[in-house]
Amino acid sequence: MLQAATYQIYPIGDQAITLDYGGFMSDRVNQQIMQLFHALKEWQIDGILDIIPAYHSISIVYELKKIKKQIGNQSAYNYLEKQLRHAAANLLEQRVETGREMVIPVCYDLSLAPDLAELAAMHKMSIDEVIDVHCAVKYRVYMIGFLPGFAYMGKVADSIATERKSTPRLKVPAGSVGIAGNQTGIYPFESPGGWQLIAQTPVSLFDAEKEPPTYLQPGDIVSFKPIGLEEFHDLKNNKI
Repeated sequence: MLQAATYQIYPIGDQAITLDYGGFMSDRVNQQIMQLFHALKEWQIDGILDIIPAYHSISIVYELKKIKKQIGNQSAYNYLEKQLRHAAANLLEQRVETGREMVIPVCYDLSLAPDLAELAAMHKMSIDEVIDVHCAVKYRVYMIGFLPGFAYMGKVADSIATERKSTPRLKVPAGSVGIAGNQTGIYPFESPGGWQLIAQTPVSLFDAEKEPPTYLQPGDIVSFKPIGLEEFHDLKNNKI
């Protein structure tokens, strides 16, 4: 059962509202956010365009005219704030839902991991020790952002937590697995990026033809399975 937590509600522009529990990366708070997300998805309110969960907040994007059409003279913001408070108050009565357990193959070969050797030296560890530590944790997907399908996961063990690079790369290959602070994540597309790149996965993280299009979802629990370079290329060529 979830425990009650304090929160703030505030507008984002004139057609979005956010409920924020504040704080920092926390499994308990993020679990509460995901419970609220599932509850809000059951709303039968015409005009809700999107519901966006994040680390410790959830935002609702709405179409003002459609909301006003249903509620008359009252403020759309005040109406949605009241609905959000009601949903948050009822969280304690809801069953706690657990995310999917996902195992993602990753290759730590140095040809695919340009920052792995430097990161290991920085922490006075061997490359194999860094790999073992990175694979030993089950990571929670806290949110999807930055790029479609980019999953922010945590927490990385303190022994390998590393700040972003001071100068981001202009091109990070799709599938690159990186560390930024105590987070780990996977780039779904080639893009600029400043995370420390320590591995690469052959798994496709985004497919617009699928529903949902993102391979990982907030609340999922992810384990990394190390694979060799030959297996990486075999799986990548088969487009898993």
